Amino acid sequence: MAFEDLRLRLERLLADARRATDPRASAGGMHDAMVETKVALGNLSDALAKTERELASERTQLADAERRGRLATEASDQETVEVAARFVARHTERVAVLERRLAVQQDELALLERDYAELSESYRLARRGIPATPPPRVSEADLDLPDVAAERELDGMARRASREELAAAVQAQLAALKAKLGKP
Repeated sequence: MAFEDLRLRLERLLADARRATDPRASAGGMHDAMVETKVALGNLSDALAKTERELASERTQLADAERRGRLATEASDQETVEVAARFVARHTERVAVLERRLAVQQDELALLERDYAELSESYRLARRGIPATPPPRVSEADLDLPDVAAERELDGMARRASREELAAAVQAQLAALKAKLGKP
């Protein structure tokens, strides 16, 4: 459950960082999350190594039980054959469970490593004041920029107009662009 809690926290932190207007403000939280993630990576790696050791031990015990069962069959010792069969079944089941656990832990480790890499990159960018996700690019077609004739007209107006008229024209054009982009 601790792994899921950490993943949810990382997802919230990264989402907040993407929405933040000042990326540097989220850098402290990202650093804390990176430390927690690094610790979780170590714990998960340790758990993975432990599972690998348990699986190796179970496989050895399974092989021993199978060997004992074969020896008991050759010796015609029915009681030992039955006991060996129970142990073979138990170790076979345990090996299957440990193999599934190992696969899940490997998947969790891969996910957490990717999350850590993404968080690391976001943190690096936030420290430099760069948003985690760059704003969407706007093409000239999206902006519906004035054509060359309109630009010449503005240049001519700029030469003729006073500073106040020019400022008003610039403000009107800026307002039109902001309205097109949906910004206040």
